[in-house]
Amino acid sequence: MGKILDAIKSRFQTRDIPKTTSGRFNALMRKEKGNTQRVAERLGVSRRTVQRYIKGERKIDNNPEAVARLEKEVSKDHQPKVRAKAQKEAKQRGLTVETRARFGFNAAGGSTDDARLRRLTEDVPDHLVDGIFEALRNGDETEAQRLIAEGLAEEYFRTPGTDAESLDVEFTDVDYIELDWRN
Repeated sequence: MGKILDAIKSRFQTRDIPKTTSGRFNALMRKEKGNTQRVAERLGVSRRTVQRYIKGERKIDNNPEAVARLEKEVSKDHQPKVRAKAQKEAKQRGLTVETRARFGFNAAGGSTDDARLRRLTEDVPDHLVDGIFEALRNGDETEAQRLIAEGLAEEYFRTPGTDAESLDVEFTDVDYIELDWRN
């Protein structure tokens, strides 16, 4: 996972997914209550292949695509009650992002500001919180980055009633990022 999803996970999860491939596979099997067809669909392999994994006739480690899908699928299901509680609290209290990253923007009139490192601490607008947690659930680093960039743009760069109201903000080269509850 990338820096953004790792920051979200470290703040809003109490433990990591299993470290070994076999531990992840077993977690997925438990989640699907032993249904090899559903596990096969989630991993993008045949049901017979899943049965071979179970019997030890084939190792999942030999299929890098299945290993990547396995990590993504196990991450989706990991600690749903903890995530739901964190998401509920984030909606009530709000989220704050502290980051140092490269920000640049293009204004409507064609004027530009070269991207540069900035350190920002801003609140995430409430309407973006659900999307950030959904990106975490789906393991979508790009979407999480886009949503946080949109939130930082709304809170820091865009000033209503001015030309800055329509700035298109770029958020790249994240040096560090931390999320916490709004004070």
